[in-house]
Amino acid sequence: MSEADGLRQRRPLRPQVVSDDWQIPETKDCSSFSGRVFRVTFLMLAVSLTIPLLGAMMLLDSPIDPQPLSFKEPPCLLGVLQPNTKLRQVERLFENQLIGPESIAIIGGEVKLLLSSDTPIEGRKMSFVNDLTITQNGRKIYFTDSSSKWQRRDYLLLVMEGTDDGRLLEYDTETKEVKVLLDQLRFPNGVQLSPAEDFILVAETTMARIRRFYVSGLMKGGADLFVENLPGFPDNIRPSSSGGYWVCMATIRSNPGFSMLDFLSRRPSIKRMMFKLFSQEMVMKFLPWYSLVLELSDSGAFWRSLHDPDGQAAIYVSEVHEHDGHLYLGSFKAPFLGRLSLQSV
Repeated sequence: MSEADGLRQRRPLRPQVVSDDWQIPETKDCSSFSGRVFRVTFLMLAVSLTIPLLGAMMLLDSPIDPQPLSFKEPPCLLGVLQPNTKLRQVERLFENQLIGPESIAIIGGEVKLLLSSDTPIEGRKMSFVNDLTITQNGRKIYFTDSSSKWQRRDYLLLVMEGTDDGRLLEYDTETKEVKVLLDQLRFPNGVQLSPAEDFILVAETTMARIRRFYVSGLMKGGADLFVENLPGFPDNIRPSSSGGYWVCMATIRSNPGFSMLDFLSRRPSIKRMMFKLFSQEMVMKFLPWYSLVLELSDSGAFWRSLHDPDGQAAIYVSEVHEHDGHLYLGSFKAPFLGRLSLQSV
């Protein structure tokens, strides 16, 4: 083939014109396909989890039947209630040798049964005998039965349900008689006789308040509120050397902040659902650790407060016993007994 023939067979190069109408040939979009697969898989997973969850919510029985409760706005943590870290100075005694040393007492001599929990008191057996206080002459013992329905291990169910079947009782060691002094209490817990033995203080834990029952004097047989709307849910009560009372709280009602128990108190349906799905131990994990010890005056005014905002040193404080310039801190969960020097706070 000649050079001329070769030139005749070549095609002239034509310039390509690029315009807005020019389109790239369609190709399979792998990313879009993967996205659709992910969305379908996620939807199927959500449905597979939601259906059993709804079934459980509809079919399972809740262990509690709560009623709505009403609280005032918690007191602001200001002034004597101002948060601090004084409880972090607690010294740990007998660490890992104790399990939940909730109460502290000095005992001696023989131990004998005075009253069996199997004995019905005005038609109801005692299920959750809690705290006690004794007159100086030893004749009268005042004690709380926190519930005739729930037992000690079910304390969170008792709080969440708001059961009002707790009682303040009196036992006469001479006549062996038992009397009901106060009934329809919501988790009556700590109890303490006044120094003059004219009234008894009872911590009504679920209601964040302390009630007073008069056992002598002109007000004998009467009852009133010693202090209400506490910044936490009170446990035990013990006398202070200043003439007032120590009160411990393992759960507070933050203000400013968010109080889960206050929020749930007006929403019984949420509480029912929670305990259909979660155990007491699991629900406890949602509650923030915050230990608070209050010293109240003899009229119920706030004198001072000791805090451990994160529960780092003082864990689940349930009782404080003052002795020889120290506070001994009990707890229903801590593996130690706490001791705090009053000179350091």
